[in-house]
Amino acid sequence: MEVGSHVVDLPVELRGIAPYPALAAHTRVQGAMSGEVEVVTGYVAPTGGPPAGWRVELGEQSWVELADDLRPVAATDFRHVFDRSPEPVPELSGAVSLWVSLGARLRLDYWTESFRSDQVERLASYYLNALRAAVREPDAPHGARSLLSPAELRFQVEELAGPVRELPDRRFAELFEEQVRRTPAAVAVVCGGRSWTYEQLNRRANRLARALLARGLTAEDVVAVVLERDLEWAACVLALFKAGLVYLPVEPGFPPARVAAMLSRAGAALAVTEPRHAAVVGDVPTAFFDDLRGGSDDDPGVAVGAGQAAYVYFTSGSTGEPKGAVCEHAGMLNHLLAKIEDLGVREGDTVAQTASQCFDISLWQLVSAWLVGGRTLIVEQSAVLDVDRFAALVGEQADIIQVVPSYLELLLHRASGLRRPRCASVTGEPLKRELADRWFAAFPDKALVNAYGLTETSDDTNHEVLTAPPAGPVSLGRPVRNARIAVVDRYLNRVPFGAPGEIVFSGVCVGRGYLNDPERTRQSFLPDPETPGGRLYRSGDFGRWSPDGKLEFLGRRDAQAKVRGFRVELGEVENHLLKLPGVRDAAVVVVEQALVAFFTGDAVDVRVRLAGSLPDYMVPSRCHRLDTLPLTHNGKIDKRALVELAAAARGESADRRESAERGEPAGPGTATERWISAAWAEVLGVPVESVGRDDDFFARGTSLSAVRLVLKLDRVVSHAELVAHPVLADLATLVETRRAM
Repeated sequence: MEVGSHVVDLPVELRGIAPYPALAAHTRVQGAMSGEVEVVTGYVAPTGGPPAGWRVELGEQSWVELADDLRPVAATDFRHVFDRSPEPVPELSGAVSLWVSLGARLRLDYWTESFRSDQVERLASYYLNALRAAVREPDAPHGARSLLSPAELRFQVEELAGPVRELPDRRFAELFEEQVRRTPAAVAVVCGGRSWTYEQLNRRANRLARALLARGLTAEDVVAVVLERDLEWAACVLALFKAGLVYLPVEPGFPPARVAAMLSRAGAALAVTEPRHAAVVGDVPTAFFDDLRGGSDDDPGVAVGAGQAAYVYFTSGSTGEPKGAVCEHAGMLNHLLAKIEDLGVREGDTVAQTASQCFDISLWQLVSAWLVGGRTLIVEQSAVLDVDRFAALVGEQADIIQVVPSYLELLLHRASGLRRPRCASVTGEPLKRELADRWFAAFPDKALVNAYGLTETSDDTNHEVLTAPPAGPVSLGRPVRNARIAVVDRYLNRVPFGAPGEIVFSGVCVGRGYLNDPERTRQSFLPDPETPGGRLYRSGDFGRWSPDGKLEFLGRRDAQAKVRGFRVELGEVENHLLKLPGVRDAAVVVVEQALVAFFTGDAVDVRVRLAGSLPDYMVPSRCHRLDTLPLTHNGKIDKRALVELAAAARGESADRRESAERGEPAGPGTATERWISAAWAEVLGVPVESVGRDDDFFARGTSLSAVRLVLKLDRVVSHAELVAHPVLADLATLVETRRAM
């Protein structure tokens, strides 16, 4: 194995540095490069002897305090190994990849298989900066100052940002009105056999806008739209933007308690709905869509500022209380233009509007085509729930589609029907390389775009545009136009290039905050330290920059678990699962401090194979194969359902033995049966342990509960599996009926 060397003469102030500050600087660099607060390293004392290892926690210590923590292992020469896993350190002599020596010079010797020369050159600068800080500011927190050189900081700020593009000094509604004048007779929106031209849509929206303004509504008043996704919904959304009001989408089928919480938090001034949905909005002032008729259908001409609030989308909060993310017109328009540029939306194109109105991607799907003379195809929810019908509809009528990867997986089973779309975008979940490979195997000349972003950042901020199978794991791509992204540490300092850290956003994409929620806004929306007057959003997502300057997603800090005292990133385990041959999709959950994995595909010996690449505490205690992973309403993997399934399966063996001894009916046996029993119990409102293999659902449930069960089964269980099951076969007819709707 070849060894390389990099040598730097130390400044006079750093020569002869004491061993304790030297070790502190070394540990600081290791923490910065690994992104961990607990690091494992090793050293060789200058007097010789075998290499030793130690573990240290990087907290809020000053340099002096960190050096004191390291006194038991002081040395002037030491070996170290970058190791993200806090494992006990064995003999290091055969495992080290970097040797750091300090004296009159800083010398880094390294295995060329492990490091590139440019990486080692940057490492040397990090050591120098850490040593300077330890000497010059011994009482300052060791992590408070960035290790980056001015050159690297400039590179990250300038070269890793999205391209700078000038935004039009007009709002979306004004640009739409310009398009109406260019193509008044072109079809703008289609839904369920009905269609409106640009002129028809514009006139309807104008009358709505004037009717809303006539009620005394003023700029930034929040208006809840409680309508199904159809032509009327499209006109209402457009009307709000024309009138300078704030769009709050509410799905009519949401539980009344959640709707009440959303409307209360938003301080909604009005709810636009239909008589059949009036009960959902409670005490909020209500206007029925058909009653909103203004006099003139000319453009209202309301002046709307770039920094004015455009919409608010509610997302789940960790406390259980929903939080409403407010985004402004400038951020919204920038995102629409980014979609048009990167997905190649052109005049005459049809964009499929498929997402629930409460899912932020629904907005660009609805309105982006209207800026270039294209049309929007609103796909009704009944078609979204029927994959065959969906594939036939968008396969014949849409040029651009966006779905979550889990749904794309289902569409690829109907690949022959996707003739027309030339570009598919996925978002909401990590795009696995295996899925991308299968896309290009089916469609070698159709683009696949991996999109990443957050509701708080005006939706997607990164696009990885693929035109061929990826050479490795699929990245999040580069930032879109006018978006700035940094990977930072706990002090919000940019971390070394390639090191993991929290993903933060700045620029026009960053929203205003959480509506009427100052405390949670203060926690996540901060002043941008690099742009006076700008905002910075802390995402809670963790990632790093790849060598080619693309963002890689590493998971969420709140998607962690403590297993046997070790901190485990669930996303890391999932990524290893997805690398196994035969695994198509995977998810890992935690049940009673144990990891449980679920996967689709035909992989075998999953735990054994994982043990070959992961430490034992990261290997799931159980791995279950499913035909399909359960999905949420928005099409994302339903981890709550997987937790329920894992919990139901946990005590299965013991329960089965005890039941057999007592002569009681057997519980569910396979992973599919366990999922069905959990769904069955939830629908019936009974304990999951009360549902056995010999139970008759039709004797215990009602017609309504049967429908609810079918909706759950339709996302998870294949028809063939139901038909083949002696107890569940009768449900197959119900499921097939649902799929045919």
